[in-house]
Amino acid sequence: MARKQSSPAEPVVERIEDIDLEAEMQGSYLEYAYSVIYSRALPDARDGLKPVQRRILFQMAEMGLRPDRGHVKSARVVGDVMGKLHPHGDSAIYDALVRLAQDFALRLPLVDGHGNFGSLDDGPAAARYTEARMAPAALALTEHLDEDVVDFVPNYDGQFMQPDVLPAAYPNLLVNGASGIAVGMATNMAPHNLIEVVGAATHLLENPEATTAELMEFVPGPDFPSGGIVMGLDGITDAYGTGRGAIKVRAKASIEQIGPRRTGIVVTELPYMVGPERVIERMKTAVQSKKLQGIADVNDFTDRTNGLRLVIGVKTGFDPQAVLERLYQLTPMEDSFSFNNVALVGGQPQTLGLKEMLRVYLDHRIEVVTRRSRYRLKRRQERLHLVRGLLTAILDIDEVIEVIRSSETADQARSRLCQVFDLDEVQAEYILELRLRRLTKFSRLELEAERDKLLSEIAALEELLGSETLLRAQVARELEAVAEEHGTPRRTLLLNAKPAAPKAKRGQEVDLQIADGPTLVALSTTGRVVRIDLADGQQVTVPTRRSKHDAILATAMGTVRGELGAITSRGRLIRFSPVDLPSVPPTSVQLGAGEKLRDYIGLVDKSETVLTIVPLGSDAPVALGTAQGVVKRIVPSALAEKPEIDVIGLKPGDRVVGAAAAPDGTELVFVTNTAQLLRFAADSVRPQGAPAGGMTGMKLASGAEAIFFGATTGADTVVVTISGDATAIPGTEAGRAKISDFSEFPAKGRATAGVRAHSLLKGESALSLAWVGPDPAHAVDATGSARKLPETLARRDASGQPLDAVIASIGRALA
Repeated sequence: MARKQSSPAEPVVERIEDIDLEAEMQGSYLEYAYSVIYSRALPDARDGLKPVQRRILFQMAEMGLRPDRGHVKSARVVGDVMGKLHPHGDSAIYDALVRLAQDFALRLPLVDGHGNFGSLDDGPAAARYTEARMAPAALALTEHLDEDVVDFVPNYDGQFMQPDVLPAAYPNLLVNGASGIAVGMATNMAPHNLIEVVGAATHLLENPEATTAELMEFVPGPDFPSGGIVMGLDGITDAYGTGRGAIKVRAKASIEQIGPRRTGIVVTELPYMVGPERVIERMKTAVQSKKLQGIADVNDFTDRTNGLRLVIGVKTGFDPQAVLERLYQLTPMEDSFSFNNVALVGGQPQTLGLKEMLRVYLDHRIEVVTRRSRYRLKRRQERLHLVRGLLTAILDIDEVIEVIRSSETADQARSRLCQVFDLDEVQAEYILELRLRRLTKFSRLELEAERDKLLSEIAALEELLGSETLLRAQVARELEAVAEEHGTPRRTLLLNAKPAAPKAKRGQEVDLQIADGPTLVALSTTGRVVRIDLADGQQVTVPTRRSKHDAILATAMGTVRGELGAITSRGRLIRFSPVDLPSVPPTSVQLGAGEKLRDYIGLVDKSETVLTIVPLGSDAPVALGTAQGVVKRIVPSALAEKPEIDVIGLKPGDRVVGAAAAPDGTELVFVTNTAQLLRFAADSVRPQGAPAGGMTGMKLASGAEAIFFGATTGADTVVVTISGDATAIPGTEAGRAKISDFSEFPAKGRATAGVRAHSLLKGESALSLAWVGPDPAHAVDATGSARKLPETLARRDASGQPLDAVIASIGRALA
């Protein structure tokens, strides 16, 4: 076979262009930087998501991976996202998917993961082993995408469309936070509590000129998924005002008996993104280098059922509290979190404060609701147009059928229908495609009902679109609905006290113990508690002007590092140390700076409330009174040294309504909802042990219950009673109030019915609130703001004067 002779090679024409290397490098680097900033590292301020996170959630919604459906392999989700939307590797997509499922990374996880999705100390299993579906909170981010609520843009190759931003029914940027490193900038945003964020957002909707300080009344600080204790709030104020700040977060630890004669430190919460293995490793390093002493052993009992539990044994002879302070200094049990609130606004990175983040989100949400309402209005108008055409046809169905039968083509039939019945082409085409069975009398009734419903919905939508006020109210209602469905209680404790960081003198060891000394702990009627450290002989200066939360429920003297007891409505005494309470100077006591005592001592049940605080070493008896009229006195110094103990045996359905110090010589007082008051000598109630159930204190009428119990010396004492309608919703009726001199009420014996304390008028059925204590009485509303009481004294059986505002609680002034 002959070979074909090759032709001589043609000369190669070289094409060489001279470029400026500096300009080329600058241009290429800027393109890369823009891509990283806009398409990878920074979240959008509107939905709080990075592009990869948004694409994962959108694709899962497109795949139908709803919470009520089964899980699918994570690798399938990763493959669909990579093939259709995200032009990067599978490992980056899976890492983002894993983070969306980790409940220790996000305050409100967006992916429901099945399998090993990792922990703070270990990575996740491979995508082929894990399964995933959308979490309920993710539905709120992706709902109504089919109603033209956001713009869609082409994917990387132009074959598919993807949302430019998600509708986001809640402020995800604040709720779940974000972190990322871009080119020349980074972002680090803390997670927050959904209920608190929604409260701030709705307040800003109603008050567009609200200040950051006002918004911080709703969002006092971050709420980390792992809990912990934030020490000092100055960094939070800086972050919410400027977008940058730093805070210290401590582990939540308690000193407990871990053996018959052995004390230990039990850690149940760690700072954000700090795992127990990291703490143990640093602890071992500190022990080996002789920087940390007093540690006997460390055991990690953490599991998926009971959560974090790190037990640190303390050697005999070492102060556990001092060891704990040393652990805070040398290990990640105290860690810092730096706020750097950088997010994309209009495609440009900006540093945002709390108000700016909420405003950007609310503007987005208002636009979403507006576009959705326009879409729904258009669809309902289109449907109404068709329904009216059908009703026209049904009125003369025989002629409609005759017109269609006599037409040779569908086009002719459509044209003749338009001419004969005055329809347009859309209506005529719909009638031609309709099945004859729809043209019945029953269908006509259905169509008329549908027409009326459509008219009503169209009017409502037009009214909504025509009013900015109604739009904002609709956004607020939807936010509150999401908060009610997905909101959870706060986990992170916020303390206004800064972490102790004492310095040692040269040649001496560091002493990390907070100085012990006398302190007065004050508890307000709204549940806030502060520590007032006193020098020898120093007195508390009472503010001349009233402030928030200044109605005092109880005070107790103790020491900073000592222990006090909190008595609750379930008859429990819970021991706590004042050492970590917010400290305020005795010259200017502000209880508004205090911490909620129920959070400080770990009360979970919302129905259980703190009634008083008592010193535990005192031999002066404490009296308790219950709603069923039972009274009991107990000596705190005789109680067993347990973290908590039942101090009264309650009958089923009964609860403690009051507790107070009641030494011999004082008088005990019951007030019932039926306006009966009983006073009797405390001496008539002998002290009992903790398990005892007490004795009859007051004889109650059928259906009556005690609403107040307390103790008084009788001097300068007043009785405050507030009447109202027992069937009214609590907090909606101000009622009538009366103040009477305690001396007007005659003393009776224990186990009697007492005397009348208030006359009920027409429309009033019971006392809603009562209080007996030293004059003057301080009244506050549910937010702790001061409220006025009548200025003059009245007879003990008078009816009182109308109030101008609802009073939630009454207490005494800080002595």
